[in-house]
Amino acid sequence: MYICRAQPHKPVERKVNISVVIPLFNEEESLPELHAWIARVMNAHSFTYEVILIDDGSKDTSWEIIESLCAQDASVYGIKFQRNYGKSAALQVGFEKASGEVVITMDADLQDSPDEIPELYRMIMQEDFDVVSGWKKKRYDPITKTIPTKLYNWAARRLTGIHLHDFNCGLKAYKLAVVKSIELYGDMHRYIPPLAKYAGFHNIGEKVVQHQARKYGVSKFGLNRFLNGPLDLLTVVFMGKFGKKPMHFFGAIGTLMFIIGFGFAVFLGIDKLFIDQTARLIADRTEFYIALAAMIIGSQFFLAGFLAELSGRNSSTRNVYLIEKRSYDNEVGN
Repeated sequence: MYICRAQPHKPVERKVNISVVIPLFNEEESLPELHAWIARVMNAHSFTYEVILIDDGSKDTSWEIIESLCAQDASVYGIKFQRNYGKSAALQVGFEKASGEVVITMDADLQDSPDEIPELYRMIMQEDFDVVSGWKKKRYDPITKTIPTKLYNWAARRLTGIHLHDFNCGLKAYKLAVVKSIELYGDMHRYIPPLAKYAGFHNIGEKVVQHQARKYGVSKFGLNRFLNGPLDLLTVVFMGKFGKKPMHFFGAIGTLMFIIGFGFAVFLGIDKLFIDQTARLIADRTEFYIALAAMIIGSQFFLAGFLAELSGRNSSTRNVYLIEKRSYDNEVGN
């Protein structure tokens, strides 16, 4: 990973209003225009800001342009990956670097408008939202992308309980505490609002934003997103609800299935011994194999939950509990 910054020595300490985190891959044409647009908006509203550009292993001259921008503007910070790791990894590194009161993410292809930044900042600072997600109500995408997106957003709303119209919009705003409290990997960038919710940030809002037609290049996302997206959604929901207590999920299903199977077996035994002694042998009845399969599967689910609990307890990863406030009023004085 390569890093460039405008000032190689210790930077001057200052309060930053906004950190703009921009992951990119092969966006050489749009970067100068995007930087100029962001700078124009920030200066017009007297924001102190930083722009964090994460080059996700571009093969064009994107990194050379980032280095040039760093040399021209002290507010620009550049990071380059050795290879393409994906948007989630780029955002994670950008979040680790961000220091602004409000962190705004946007794509580098000029389809997200920097003119939305002041209102997003206001909604976070004045309306006290934890997360504000953009909603591209009017899209300039082909129907092959818009229809799957609608289905995906419907499923995400039902599973997460967060009523957003556009989970995958790249233009979002966060309180700094939010981005410091979540971890992105795989393709989890689509599900930052659910991750924030499961981390305890429930005040999630939405804003209609302008979506612009692509001006340069082509989309960097292939058909694999239609498979990876639903799988990642299930992962986020499961980890959010049961990541710290897997036995509550696997154990409940296992116990239920074992009880059903055991109940079938008891019924077959009572029926053979006391009700119809001339009936077929228990082992010749279909119900016996249903009961046996249910008890075996139930035991396996229970064992899976038990092993997951053991793995979680012995993991080297420390549990993180976010503390919102502290009070020292009851401490003993001098």
